[in-house]
This record gives sequence, structure tokens and C-alpha cells, in this order.
Amino acid sequence: MIPDKAPREDVLYAAGDLKKEAHVPSFEKYKELYIKSIDNPDEFWGDIAKDFYWKTKHTGQFLDYNFDVTKGEIFVKCMEGATTNICYNVLDRNVHEKKLGDKVAFYWEGNEPGDESTVTYRELLQQVCRLANVLKSQGVKKGDRVSIYMPMVVELVVAMLACVRIGAVHSIVFAGFSAESLCERILDSQCCLLITADGFYRGDKLINLKVIADEALHKCRDKGYLVQRCIMLRHLSKVEEAEVTPLGSQSPPAKRPCPDLQQDPQRDRVKKTRPVPQVPWNPKVDLCWHGLVCVASEECEPEWCDSEDPLFILYTSGSTGKPKGVLHTVSGYMLYVATTFKLVFDYQPSDVYWCTADIGWITGHSYITYGPLANGATSVLFEGLPTYPDVSRMWEIVDKYSVTKFYTAPTAIRLLMKYGSEPVTRCKRTSLKVLGTVGEPINPEAWQWYYTVVGEKRCPVVDTFWQTETGGHVLTPLPAATPMKPGSATFPFFGVVPAILNESGEELEGPSEGYLVFKQPWPGVMRTVYGNHQRFETTYFKKFPGYYVTGDGCRRDKDGYYWITGRIDDMLNVSGHLLSTAEVESALVEHEAVAEAAVVGRPHPVKGESLYCFVSLRDGVTYNRSLEAQLRKQVREKIGAIATPDYIQNAPGLPKTRSGKIMRRVLRKIANNERDLGDVSTLADPSVIEQLFENRSCSDV
Repeated sequence: MIPDKAPREDVLYAAGDLKKEAHVPSFEKYKELYIKSIDNPDEFWGDIAKDFYWKTKHTGQFLDYNFDVTKGEIFVKCMEGATTNICYNVLDRNVHEKKLGDKVAFYWEGNEPGDESTVTYRELLQQVCRLANVLKSQGVKKGDRVSIYMPMVVELVVAMLACVRIGAVHSIVFAGFSAESLCERILDSQCCLLITADGFYRGDKLINLKVIADEALHKCRDKGYLVQRCIMLRHLSKVEEAEVTPLGSQSPPAKRPCPDLQQDPQRDRVKKTRPVPQVPWNPKVDLCWHGLVCVASEECEPEWCDSEDPLFILYTSGSTGKPKGVLHTVSGYMLYVATTFKLVFDYQPSDVYWCTADIGWITGHSYITYGPLANGATSVLFEGLPTYPDVSRMWEIVDKYSVTKFYTAPTAIRLLMKYGSEPVTRCKRTSLKVLGTVGEPINPEAWQWYYTVVGEKRCPVVDTFWQTETGGHVLTPLPAATPMKPGSATFPFFGVVPAILNESGEELEGPSEGYLVFKQPWPGVMRTVYGNHQRFETTYFKKFPGYYVTGDGCRRDKDGYYWITGRIDDMLNVSGHLLSTAEVESALVEHEAVAEAAVVGRPHPVKGESLYCFVSLRDGVTYNRSLEAQLRKQVREKIGAIATPDYIQNAPGLPKTRSGKIMRRVLRKIANNERDLGDVSTLADPSVIEQLFENRSCSDV
């Protein structure tokens, strides 16, 4: 599966100075460790586990599992018998054992330049213990679910870790989701308490979170479920005095000065230059974060949890339309995200790391909170937008904090590509050492721009493939060890055994294309769908018994490199030929006029399906018949005549969620001229829809 030697042609290699201090300095070392992780996982992961604190040690084999539905219930168990607490491992251990109390845990950078703060590991531990005591005072106990609906602020991390400290299960809902989406997730997980904030700004737009949260709680009540308490953080409104509620009291909050707030390092982090939200307040439900925390103790003994106790629930989309509550557990997830963070980003103690994702998604869970903190890393926590107040914002932040390891999404890269290289090159970026991508396959042109313009050909690009369900990276380069191929996720991470299957479930050897599956578990893989284990088995294991099915298509080249071709439901069958929408999109975006493309299928009376392409053009480019012909030629030459687009539509904008993901379901409706779009509550810019329908009627469709 792994080639004996790395290929010497058509690849790019890391700079020599990166190899000097790297944890995995060569392809030969990667292969040696990979073989050990597969042949002797107990020893491989056992050595890693020694760096963590265990209240009790595990007994028996490291991993026990069944992936074959024909042999009984699917299960994965890791380190049975062990007890630990993740909060203790990422905070107490760093403060007390590793003496990192004064090290910066997060540089917080707000929406507006100048909105900023810094929190050390010691300060973070104190804040977490205080909120953990608050949660206990409100009756939250081990195993209870707590919903968190907050912007990208330090207190979001505090809320996560406070839950974990007392053994509660957090369910974070992305702050861009609607009240209906929040309600649905609260109901499914039966959360007993909601933590939110007054509001936040995304660019110029005010998001009034408390109003949305209240609407969600009303919807829950209308459906027969009552959330007893809502803790609200005053993020935008200045706190001079706090609504102080004595712990355990059922009385409405009393306003009085709170001396502890005067020493709060977060207190004046946001400049009050814009309107603050009007905050609705229900004294029977609502509690003030500041008023509760300032009177709580900074000491809180952690709850010691079994290895397979639930850690968090994170909802992801499902083919049925009903979100799936992906459940991760304690020990395996902790070990896996800590190890992937350390090795994939080649983390060194002097690094400043920045992941631009939102914590409301799995990338933020694994590679903003748990992975970096488990390694004692210093991170940038960013609330703003990559283009606000101007398109140099990200690179200015890189220079401001001397960021060394940078991790972002192809969507952001393609967005910034539209503005050319000047907004990037006006900033120094000399601190950068490793670049990373996450969220979707990156097209080779965007990869090259990222590598050449942003990284100046000196920073390796780790193009990571993984999912909410996998917990952490499963296919990824290692920056000093893996020769890079632009657009390829390269090779499996330690403990991961991929395979490519055909429609009949037969494993394909050598260069091939088909379904990407995994043959055995790794410590961080999900354990179930919350409250619906049957759905877990049906979704991930029924199609090909004995394998975990990713739902993604994959190609393996002659050198053994893996290339993600997109979701299987984004594979089109044109005249009996399977075509990847991602591959067609990549070919379109390689044209110098195209900034972004999205491809969907449209029924065809002869071919079965035809290719319907939406293209967003770079600034200053005009759409015309000549360009359309060029684009068809580009795809035909890149992939073959069978992939020639039947329809190409000018799309000044694409329908995207607030997290930046293209809503292909909506595009399929537009391609078929169907106005019933279903739920579009997560759409970032609804005006895009009508514009696309208008452009459609102007084309020969």
C-alpha cells in the first residue's frame, strides 16, 4: 500500500531546514512508523499515551472492534479500563507538570482590527474552573448534555472545557445556524442548558445571537421540551457592573459592582464603536455569565471519566436531511487529535499556530481547541472574516503574531485568489513554515497559488483529508517527510488502513478509482450516532460489510498517492462513465478567467445525466460566448470529450452556507429550474438565488 520509496518525479519536497527539527524527518521514517502503527498498534499508541495523565491505566488490548455488520453490532473500544479527564490533560498538566502557566494559550483577534486580547494557560485554567463550578451549581452533572451557541471568543473554549471538566457532554452549534437548526439539535440531544452570547459582528453585519437563541428555546418549548437555564456572555455590551446571582439562587439577578471584573483581562478587548444588540432578558431562564463566574471558585476537581464515556456530540448533515449527532469519546479522541496535530503540523514549542476555522465545526474542535492545547501550543483565535476590513487581513495577522503554522480552507484560498497576489505580497509572511488546507479537495491551481504566492515555495502544504466522523486527519502529508503532489492528500496517517473498492465491494489494487473505505479503526473514529446506533451502522458499514465507508470517491495513482474525487453523491454517471464533479470543477478553475466553479448533474434523455456548470469569474472578466467555448475546450482537453459541459452558466455568486460550503442541493434545483428549494435557513446570502435564476433564464437552457 505504501511505496518502498517516495517518487522522485512530479513531486515537491520540503526545505532542508524544516527536516532538521522535524518529528518525522523523512519518508523512510514515515514508512517505519506507519508499519509499526499497523503491525503493533498497542505499542505504537501505548508509547504516545505515556505522555498523558491517567487516573487508572487501561487493561487488555488497546483497540477492540467489529466493522462487519454481518457479525453483530458495530463497535469500537479504546483503552478499556482507563480513566482520565481531557480538561486536566490540556490545562492542569500544562500548568503544573510542564510549567507552561505563563505561556500564551490564545491570541484572540476580533472582527475589528484592534479588538484583541491574550490568555495564558494559567488564566484559561482559572476561567474554566470558575465556569465548571457555575455549571455544577446549576445542576449540570456527568453525562448531561450542554448546548453551546457562541461566536469565536475565548469563552467558547472556556465553555467547552468547563463541560469536559465535570464530565458533561458539549454540543456546539455553529453561530451562523438558524433558530430552527439550534432547536433541532437541542431537542435531539436533550440538552439541559444553553450557553450563548449577546451577539457578534461578521464584517459589518450584526448577528444578534441572544434573539436567535431565545427563538430556538421558544420553539423547543412549543415542541414540549423546556430548557431550564440559559447562560449569556456579554461580548459586545460593556460590563461595568454585572447581574450577580449567588450560586444556587433561584432569584432574579441583582445589579451591583463586581470587583473581580475590573481585573478581567478580557473585559476591554472589544472597542465599543458600533451599536450593541438589544438583549432580551427572561429572569426565569437567563443568567449572566460575568455575574456567575466572578463569584465562583477558581478550584474545581475534575471528574474522572472512563475511556469510552461520551466527550461531545457534533451534528453533521445527513442524506436524509436530518442531521446526525456524531459522538466522540474520551481517550481515543484525545490521543488521536494530539498526535495528528503534533505530526501533521510538525508542532514545535516555539510555534505560533493559526487555524482559521470556526469551532462550531469539527476542525475547530480538533485543531483549535483539543489538539493544540494538548501539545501546549500557542494559537491565534480569529473572530473575523478573511476579507474584512480589506483582503490583506489574514496576512496582516500572520505578521502581527509571527504565525509559523497556518491552516485554512480551499474556499478561502480561492476567494483571496480573485484579488491577485498584491494583497498577499504587501505583507512579509517571513514567519510561515507550514501551510495546511482542510474541508474539501483543493484544486491544483489553488494549491499552486497557495504554495507559490503565500508560502513563496518554501512552505510545504499539508492537504488534509478527514471528516467529522474520523475525529482527525486520516489521509495527509507530513511536512518534512512526504513529497507533495498538488491536489493529493498523499498517504494515510498512522493507524489508518485505506482501501479502494468497486461497486461490487472488491478491493482494487494499484492505480484505480472507486469508493474510499477504511479497513480498521483508529483511536479517534466516532463511536455512534447519538441516540441512533442503527443509523450509524446503516450509514457507515452496511454498504460494504467489514469496512468503514467514507462516502467519498478516491483515486490512487501509480505512485500510491491518494486523490479525493469528491462525495459519491457528487459523482455523475454520463453515458455509463463515472465523472467526479470535483475533477470537472478543478479543470474549469484552471482557466485564468475563473475564480470558482460548481458542477451538478441535470437529467438528460440520452446520457442519463449531463454536466451543468456554474462559474464565478475573476474581477474585471466579462462572460461571453467566446469564454464559454474556451471553458468547454479546457474541460475536454483536461479530462476528455465525455466530460464536456452541456451547460455553463455565469454565476456572480454561489449559494453557500455561513461556513463557506457550497449548497449543491440548491444548485441542482436551479439547474432544473425548480423553485421549491426546501430549507435554505443556513444560506449566507439569499439574494444569490434570484440572481442565479435570472441568469439561467438568459442562457440557452
